[in-house]
Amino acid sequence: MADEQAGADKQVEQWKIKKLIKNLEAARGNGTSMISLIIRPGDQIAKVSKMLAEEYGTASNIKSRVNRLSVLGAITSAQQRLKLYNRVPENGLVIYCGTILTDEGKERPVKIDIEPFKPINTSLYLCDNKFHTAPLGELLESDEKFGFIVVDGNGALFGVLCGSTRTVLHRITVDLPKKHGRGGQSALRFARLRLEKRHNYVRKVSELATQFYITNDKPNVSGLVLAGSADFKTELSTSDMFDQRLREKILKVVDVSYGGDNGFNQAIELSTEVLSNVKFIQEKKLISQFFEEIAQDTGKYCFGVQDTLKALDLGAAHTLIVWENLEYTRYQMKTPQGEDKVVILHKDQEKNVAHFKCPETGADNEIIEEMPLVEWFANNYKNFGATLEFVTNRSQEGSQFCKGFGGLGGLLRYQVDFATLNDYDNIGEENEYDDSDSDF
Repeated sequence: MADEQAGADKQVEQWKIKKLIKNLEAARGNGTSMISLIIRPGDQIAKVSKMLAEEYGTASNIKSRVNRLSVLGAITSAQQRLKLYNRVPENGLVIYCGTILTDEGKERPVKIDIEPFKPINTSLYLCDNKFHTAPLGELLESDEKFGFIVVDGNGALFGVLCGSTRTVLHRITVDLPKKHGRGGQSALRFARLRLEKRHNYVRKVSELATQFYITNDKPNVSGLVLAGSADFKTELSTSDMFDQRLREKILKVVDVSYGGDNGFNQAIELSTEVLSNVKFIQEKKLISQFFEEIAQDTGKYCFGVQDTLKALDLGAAHTLIVWENLEYTRYQMKTPQGEDKVVILHKDQEKNVAHFKCPETGADNEIIEEMPLVEWFANNYKNFGATLEFVTNRSQEGSQFCKGFGGLGGLLRYQVDFATLNDYDNIGEENEYDDSDSDF
């Protein structure tokens, strides 16, 4: 359960970084007044402060007055952000400071400091008319671990691949008897000894696989690839001695021309496609589970804005499934009578000004906060005791979920009768999550 929660938290962090990258990449500044500063873990704040002070001195010589002032302003902002830290956080520090031009042509200062959710291995200082976000993109690369077993008649190699880093965990060599026609009356005995040694070799590889790829009774890799040049790999995958928990994790069995390190490299190349599809498979599995609940009519599911928010309020939702490009916005308003009101609108509904007026007086409501609903979920899902799973519309199931169910739903801990609840709630009262004139 803790592992699932950690996985969900990481997914939310990745979504936030993805959204931030999108916004930063779109931003453009006037002149070279946009600073991208990335500090590696282990670097010293004093060293970076000294470098910024030197840059400030250099920037003082810029001839263009407007450019000079904006660059000096950006460096000062970066220095102020740096003063908030006594030391570099354990995963490094990313600072973006500068003045960007809005769509209306106005200038707006931007000051962002980020502590990455995993170590950032780049140092960078750039002054440009745009922010440099490539190192942040590296944080989004998968850090899932995949196990590799390369097995042939000469020995076996156990390795893991994490991102672009490959590690050899262990290797063994073996001297198996070859097939031969000599031996006369002993030929059957030789054949039996040969089969026995092969059997012992498969057992040894199975035991080592369990030792390396299972921790605390659970697989410690997202998937397993078996590779080899003979039929050992097939024998291993079908053997009763191979741990059942690992057998379920086998993604692919590949033929390679070599054993050892060369075989490991070749196996990685041959299984690239299947490794990149693991997230895709997990997403399909989650949405299929959602569809299964609907097909069996268990009542332990919800979809649409109104029912999903109701399930969260009740504490009934254990998994919230959200399309990462959900087109709803959450408005927190104050009515002319001083009452707080929350309205959630689809982008098509935002064109209707009636949603922003008081139905009794026709006066405008005051908008206190405007936030994409996805972002609100990302910030608040823990308060409702739920886990948050982001999905895309790239798989067939994902596309069906987004088009047919509005890209928002959830799996529930217990059955909830939303029809009865909604009828009860709406007696003489307007529905604040009304999405009747939405596309969905």
